Amino acid sequence: MSTSAADFRISSDKVLRFIRSLTRKKPLEPEGEESNFCRCLTTLDLVGLGVGSTLGAGVYVLSGEVARDVAGPSIIISFLIAAVASVFAGLCYAEFGARVPKTGSAYLYSYVTVGEVWAFVAGWNLLLSYVIGTSSVAKAWTGTFDDLIDNVIAKTLEKQTPMDSPGLAPYPDFFAACLIMLLAVNVAVLVFIVISGFIEGDIQNWRISKETILNATREMENLTLAQNETVDLGVGGFFPFGFDGTLAGAATCFYAFVGFDCIATTGEEVKNPQKAIPLGIVVSLLVCFLAYFGVSAALTLLMPYYLLDTHSPLPVAFEYIGWEPAKYAVAVGSLCALSTRVLFAMARDGLLFKPLRYLSSRQNPVFATLSSGAVAAFMVLLFDLKALVDLSSIGTIFAYTLVAVCVLILRYKEDSGFVHRAEEFTVMGLLRPPLRPTHRTSKNVNMVTIIILFLVIILSLVLSETVHSLRKRELWSALLVFFLVLTLVLAVVIIWRQPQSTAKAAFMVPCLPVVPVLSVFMNIYLMVQLGGETWISYAVWMAVGLIIYFGYGVRHSVQKQRLRESRAQLNITNVNRNVVDSAA
Repeated sequence: MSTSAADFRISSDKVLRFIRSLTRKKPLEPEGEESNFCRCLTTLDLVGLGVGSTLGAGVYVLSGEVARDVAGPSIIISFLIAAVASVFAGLCYAEFGARVPKTGSAYLYSYVTVGEVWAFVAGWNLLLSYVIGTSSVAKAWTGTFDDLIDNVIAKTLEKQTPMDSPGLAPYPDFFAACLIMLLAVNVAVLVFIVISGFIEGDIQNWRISKETILNATREMENLTLAQNETVDLGVGGFFPFGFDGTLAGAATCFYAFVGFDCIATTGEEVKNPQKAIPLGIVVSLLVCFLAYFGVSAALTLLMPYYLLDTHSPLPVAFEYIGWEPAKYAVAVGSLCALSTRVLFAMARDGLLFKPLRYLSSRQNPVFATLSSGAVAAFMVLLFDLKALVDLSSIGTIFAYTLVAVCVLILRYKEDSGFVHRAEEFTVMGLLRPPLRPTHRTSKNVNMVTIIILFLVIILSLVLSETVHSLRKRELWSALLVFFLVLTLVLAVVIIWRQPQSTAKAAFMVPCLPVVPVLSVFMNIYLMVQLGGETWISYAVWMAVGLIIYFGYGVRHSVQKQRLRESRAQLNITNVNRNVVDSAA
């Protein structure tokens, strides 16, 4: 009996040690880790990098897809909602960029704050968004090019190599796969599009009547009768698919702002990262929002939303108003930016395969770039644009949510020089905490943050599922939402009452804890708007990532080796001290 109890105790200890190993944190300045990057980037370089990495398929193709099938002219509101959510996330990124000026973005921020397993999850989600960003822009480019040659590529491949499955493209896009490394941006094209839209646009395209929509629906149903497809063009007006469609559009449009976080991955290459990174993030987000807002407004003014082409909306819109030569100018405006710094950082920490951390003589992560490019080419070969964009959105939103949570934890963390002493949990301790952050107050914030996450998830699901009941002013739905909101506000007030860390940074998120909590709420609510197929694809991606982490990363973690070496060094020191004491 005693033997079995001892075995159980040993097994329990092993399980506890394994769980603790998943939450081991990386120090900001780990021993033996040196930066091989040259500090040469300025604030202007970062703004250019942020804008260049963000303006892509979102402005050239995504606007047409969302406006036609999801939001209509209210796509400009969708972009506004997505921009606000991105600004909140950007503020959280900016603070971490000022505190942790290292390569790794949300991956590193999570590693130093909440531990290794969450860092891997954040990094794996960012890799998803970066790879798909490359894939979707190539998909946008090939659609535009194909329109210029009368859709020869699409017609040929649909006939020779058809693929008929939800989420997959109608045919394998070999042309887009070849374009992965060959795309460039021309911001002047965007200015031309916006000016043209406001000159030639017709405000009546935002006021289309129900009768016009019904006639257009009948015509399209007649055209697609043989294919047995249903046609939903909404009800016309500025919100043809209701405000639900606008919110669903915002969830997809969130993808359009993916890219600004690549600024945070350049922490080891910036001359003054504490100031340049926050400023670069905020300015690049503002520039990108103005571009998206202007282009989507111009697009829906140039042409009725239900006539927009989902593969090449801008060239077709110019053709619609009789400016056919302009579509050739628009066709050159595309962008691709492969962000492989996160892949390099994860490999350097031992969580991904060792060859991915190899740097060339010019300090470029060669294998990381080639690997991400290969995966991007494979995904663009098989998946359609909407599936790629939604999958990218969900991965990015998750990473941004984790960064917002990390900001809350970091700002209320106990001061490093503070002497730790045992403190019991009390309700009064929540409402009337000490003036300085302690281990107890830090733990209280962590617990309340977890409660807030659960409340936000439940509230987002309730708002999404009971929207019709709320419109009808049904009492039960209103009371449920009121109770959840009240509980959430109480939890925010409890965190607000706790003392903040005295450690300062060049940039700090204002209005704590409201801004991070708003960021978490908007992010999770947008995630809820995405469809079931997206969640299934995301689950598969995460399953692959966790298999890699638990099969390789846990055993090869550099931080694990550092901790083991430090413990061994400590044991040697203690043995030497005991020998000296015995001799004395």
